[in-house]
Amino acid sequence: MQTHVVKVPARGSELGHFRDSEGPGRLEEWCVSDADSSRGSIEALAEAGAHLRDKDTPVAFPTETVYGLGADATRSAAVKGIYSAKGRPSDNPLIVHVCDLQMLRRRLLGTAADGTEQALPDRYTTLIERFWPGPLTILLPNAQPSRLAPEVTAGLPTFGVRMPSSTLALSLIKLAGVPLAAPSANASTRPSPTAAHHVYHDLDGRIELILDGGPSQVGVESTVVDGLCEPPVVLRPGGISMEALRGCPGWEHAVKAYKDHSEEGRAAPRAPGMKYKHYSPRARVVLYEASCRAASDGIASADMESARASQNGHAPDGEERPTRRVGVIRTQRWKAAAGLEVRGWREASPAATETDQPAYEVYTGDLVGSSGQVTGELFDVNLGKDAKGIAQGLFAALRELDSRGADTIFVDGIDGEVDIAAAVMNRLRKAASELRS
Repeated sequence: MQTHVVKVPARGSELGHFRDSEGPGRLEEWCVSDADSSRGSIEALAEAGAHLRDKDTPVAFPTETVYGLGADATRSAAVKGIYSAKGRPSDNPLIVHVCDLQMLRRRLLGTAADGTEQALPDRYTTLIERFWPGPLTILLPNAQPSRLAPEVTAGLPTFGVRMPSSTLALSLIKLAGVPLAAPSANASTRPSPTAAHHVYHDLDGRIELILDGGPSQVGVESTVVDGLCEPPVVLRPGGISMEALRGCPGWEHAVKAYKDHSEEGRAAPRAPGMKYKHYSPRARVVLYEASCRAASDGIASADMESARASQNGHAPDGEERPTRRVGVIRTQRWKAAAGLEVRGWREASPAATETDQPAYEVYTGDLVGSSGQVTGELFDVNLGKDAKGIAQGLFAALRELDSRGADTIFVDGIDGEVDIAAAVMNRLRKAASELRS
């Protein structure tokens, strides 16, 4: 199977708009643009929409969170194509994406006993008004008979749904005419993709089409909430913080219902990301918690000795020389190189960014061992100190160091349980091989 990448350059309101910009009908209907300036992009999206309706191979597309791998959520053959392309366990449910409230009610909720359209639970009203379209997924009862392919819910009586804020995603869904099941467009367990070339790296030859709309703006997946229980719970932290949720009527006492590691042994995860190991690069990842006092400036002495120890091997040209490669991801505390001694410290061009502007800086240098000899290479990624910027660059940074062939990646964790830092640390803990606290 040949994989094609199609660039869709139009952004913002060029691709479409909601029929009403405010009031009770604000999210009722998404209208695709008919402007001449967006014609080429709309034609590309229309072709992708036809692919989604007629074929069983999924399409990768950008959202504001990460790139998604979409398929018609109402057809089993199409949804099975997602699991096949990703190598995803079949008991891991999928989130459904809709373009407007009309699609949600008419295609997914079903009808009440009196024949009227089923209403959304009242508890979600404020959340939808405040956070849709955006990085928030809500759990709803699955209609009986269900409108969804059974593979979407993985046997659960509920399904997760969200309305993305990406105008490209909204227009694609509208032109497809069907709700899209869409997990992240990466190979299962790998770091989530925030750029089209990440998708291509993982899924080349497994899918036919990748829509390239530039880098994702949020960088971590949506927050998943369940308002069908008391108290309401957060099943997965993401782009909407606990603090923001608790500011909504009916959600003041929302509680955390997830763990920051894989929950092996659960009969079926209630939301994606709960049961299995996720977000992992090939390298060994050592995560320093914000509570680790030994990491105020950089990694601890024991890890420092291990990092700079010589590991000899043969380079491709046959010359014997050190091949150890160590990666460092800096955030709010660590100094350059995380305390390791390096020579020839210099800025490096980010690997495989193509036309995307990365949300981080990369530096490199030669690692120096305890006796003064060069023992390997260090690659240092600086994500900055702002939690939103860290979230935006996190997955790309893990992929960056993977592409550099890092053997071990040391990460400086950040503090926070009610803002987006909670999502960052949740992803890092699931990716980590070892924790330092």
